[in-house]
Amino acid sequence: MRGEFVDVGGVRLYYYAAGTRGAGEPLVLIHGFPTSGHLWSEVVPLLPPGHRTVVLDLLGYGRSDRPGAAALGVHAHADRVVALMDALRIGEAALVGHGLGGGVAQSLAVRFPARVSRLALVSSVAFDGWPTRRARLYRGLSPLGRLVPPSWLQSVLRASFLSGYANAAQGAHSLELYARAFAGPDGRDALLRHLRALRADDTSALGPRLGTLRCPTAVVWGGADPFLPAALGERLRDAIPDATLDVLPSARHCVPEDTPAALSAVLTHLLAR
Repeated sequence: MRGEFVDVGGVRLYYYAAGTRGAGEPLVLIHGFPTSGHLWSEVVPLLPPGHRTVVLDLLGYGRSDRPGAAALGVHAHADRVVALMDALRIGEAALVGHGLGGGVAQSLAVRFPARVSRLALVSSVAFDGWPTRRARLYRGLSPLGRLVPPSWLQSVLRASFLSGYANAAQGAHSLELYARAFAGPDGRDALLRHLRALRADDTSALGPRLGTLRCPTAVVWGGADPFLPAALGERLRDAIPDATLDVLPSARHCVPEDTPAALSAVLTHLLAR
């Protein structure tokens, strides 16, 4: 599969597509912090045929542009996902969001309901149940700015996020890939901006509006998630009409990499609802 860059409001987003254009209901897969579209690599081949699947790197992650002064809250990311869908001529799609990407998917579903046919929230940020205490601590580094060595901040990121994987070797490999977006002084500045943007204000405001959603929704959680407890998934299930909840006991936070087959089975069922 070959990826492409698309200009969205003056910034370039990277994406790749699988499946056949115009065939079946499109899917858009949205990663979270601090990952990239690579998160979905083992899920995409297991999805049912007949669907065009779009995997993107959010602004400031993976191969997409560095964020510069652009807003990085969940609403801003959601607006850029809508613009990407417009550029790809996707009117309506099933959205699958992980972590911060789940907050982006909630924002899009609540604010642009006609663009969302189905919704899957995978170990997602929600309500006021994030960021974690550790993330808030690292966010406190932001005022230090250029005093923080890029290599040190990268190593802290890898060490902190490794506990989100059930398989440490797999996690170490993936985190090396994700950390490339934050290499050098510009990458360090981008990572600090991402950390500053990890705020629950937007999802807290979205919470009361989740009851307006009418699209089939699946909530999926890692049973051993060390960052976002399964109780947050229960709150999401209860807030969204007719939502289902699947807790995958062997998965930690990075469900798409820990248990791709189990997650794909849930998504296949969602697409059949």
